Amino acid sequence: MAKELVNLQKNNTKSFISIFLIIMKIFTKLVSVFLLVAIGSLFFFSCAEKEKCTPMVSFLETALQQAGENRVELEKVLSHYKTDPADSLKYKAACFLIENMPYYTYYKGKQLDRYLTYYTLLQETRGLGISPQVVADSVCHMYGALYLDSLQSYRDIETVDSAYLCNNIEWSFKVWQEQPWGKHVSFADFCEYLLPYRIGDETLTSWRESIYQKYNPLLDSLRASGVLDKEDPIVAARCLLDSIRKGGVVFTTAVPASLPHVGPEVAQLKAGSCRELSDFVVYVCRALGIPCSIDFMPIRGDENDSHQWVAFSDKYGILYYHEFPNGVSEVRKDAMCGMPKIKVYRNTFSLNRAMQEEMLKLDTAIVPLFKDPHIVDITFPYTKDFKKELHIPKDALYKGKPRSRIAYLCASKRMDWEPVAWTEFDGKNIVFTDIQKGPVMRVATYERGRLRFWTDPFEINVSNEFHFFTPSDSVQDVTLFAKYTLRADEMFLNRMIGGTFEGSNDPDFREKEVLYLINEKPKRLQTVVQSYSSKSYRYVRYIGPKDSHCNIAEAAFYTPNDTASLKGKVIGTPGCFQKDGSHEYTNVFDGDVTTSFDYIEPSGGWSGLDLGTPKQIGRIVYTPRSYDNYIRSGDDYELFYCARRNNWKSLGDQRSKADSLIYIKIPVNALLLLCNNTRGIQERIFVYTAAEQIWK
Repeated sequence: MAKELVNLQKNNTKSFISIFLIIMKIFTKLVSVFLLVAIGSLFFFSCAEKEKCTPMVSFLETALQQAGENRVELEKVLSHYKTDPADSLKYKAACFLIENMPYYTYYKGKQLDRYLTYYTLLQETRGLGISPQVVADSVCHMYGALYLDSLQSYRDIETVDSAYLCNNIEWSFKVWQEQPWGKHVSFADFCEYLLPYRIGDETLTSWRESIYQKYNPLLDSLRASGVLDKEDPIVAARCLLDSIRKGGVVFTTAVPASLPHVGPEVAQLKAGSCRELSDFVVYVCRALGIPCSIDFMPIRGDENDSHQWVAFSDKYGILYYHEFPNGVSEVRKDAMCGMPKIKVYRNTFSLNRAMQEEMLKLDTAIVPLFKDPHIVDITFPYTKDFKKELHIPKDALYKGKPRSRIAYLCASKRMDWEPVAWTEFDGKNIVFTDIQKGPVMRVATYERGRLRFWTDPFEINVSNEFHFFTPSDSVQDVTLFAKYTLRADEMFLNRMIGGTFEGSNDPDFREKEVLYLINEKPKRLQTVVQSYSSKSYRYVRYIGPKDSHCNIAEAAFYTPNDTASLKGKVIGTPGCFQKDGSHEYTNVFDGDVTTSFDYIEPSGGWSGLDLGTPKQIGRIVYTPRSYDNYIRSGDDYELFYCARRNNWKSLGDQRSKADSLIYIKIPVNALLLLCNNTRGIQERIFVYTAAEQIWK
């Protein structure tokens, strides 16, 4: 019995040991798995955290990989500044430039060089009475067509050498550190608004030293001043621009072809559009250490064009702007805030990677403005009627399923719609942020290379109320006098109020009678009025009111029964404001509504006729000076309305027989566009309300 108990005890001990060993093996495996999971988790999260902070391949390395054979040149720059700790900021500056180089290209070619002579010709013909459009047409005729895709293009990342880059960095640091206002310019602002060696797609050239030598003396008085705040960048900007903006500027939107940025040498001619003039200011300011940027509206809110200007900040961060021929103004205190617009952006040298990544998560097909975006949104400081969030009403959306997850807010441009803002779109909810209220807008997606609309055109008033321009089933007859807003003509129109038509039998008008007094601004191309007097006069004239420069395009005098205007010898006060013979008093009777009188003096100008013998004046017809957007007799016109999904539909074409057009049975509340198929390019959307064209 005892032996059996001993054997049983031995067996139990063996079993216990076996079970214990099995448990230990299982425990060891569990610990191993736990450790592997823990280590893996630590590795994963550390990698993820590292990836979040520092990409596996840095932006710098990504750029260098695209440099090809030019990588050696760029690495020379990095090595040069990496050696000495005192050059640490210069090294960071070099990295900033190289990281963003892959997104920049430029063009070269003899044909481009020929076309750039256009800007020289603009200056050479200034004051000769030759219009910029004639100069542009002559360049096209002389050299033939220019197409950018026929030019040789080059990438910065593949062509910028070490000498060029180092020279740019050294001169940038020189002016940053030597100018008294440099102490209020942060390194971040320095990189974005002083350091860049280019503005857009201009041909590369070394420009900093030559511009510095030419313009830096203009700031000597500021640096020597004991009164002016020489440490404030905006004081330096004002001092400089007050010197360089005066005289010699040729502003025109006419161009012989679609050209790249003109570069620093051509920009110094101070000729061209707001783009060329803004480029000029940027080159000069950056060469002298004054940080600045180019801010722009993709499309004006009440016109068909974009607009840009140069922006500055003072030492307190307050925003200022400049556009030729004006001075430097604080944005919040200027009319700029009230200018109709939907969005304002700032051009940056660096890529807006956050915007790019966010958009690419939603769609790979992106409209040009936001593709590789070198822009940041800066709408808020430029607007008074600001709306933080614009929620598009769900019941205003067209039915359907979008193929894109990006919705665009679009501005009107003749028959087209230009995307100016974007947001995520799930087919139901659309919320745009940071926009200015007022202009007409429309929502669209970008699908298969074209816009697909999701709403009718609409506007938002200052009370945040939506008004959609949905064509009604009701109709109305409309009478039209113009194809484009007359806002730019306002000065000319107002200058006619108080103007008088006079009759006399004395060539010096010592004894005269008023035939008609203009007491309101003209509303159409030709205004017909009856003479106050039934007497006969040999001499008749129009004399402008005070400070009007006697602005008038045409005048015609008729006897009570004649259908043809009276003829005679043109008389008047010689001399025009332009001092080139282009706007003389003789234009008033040349039968051309596109020419006008612009007297050299503010007051005292007049233009008239010596009729040879006294004639009774029955009626007078006069035409204001204008930009030629009134209805012209003999021109062919076509009226369109915005017809929901189908976009624009024609309401018929007709040849004008006078200075107005009449269309019948036009949908009420429709957005309209009148096109002149004979001449001109300026056309603008409008609505017809209370028997009047209201421009949008």
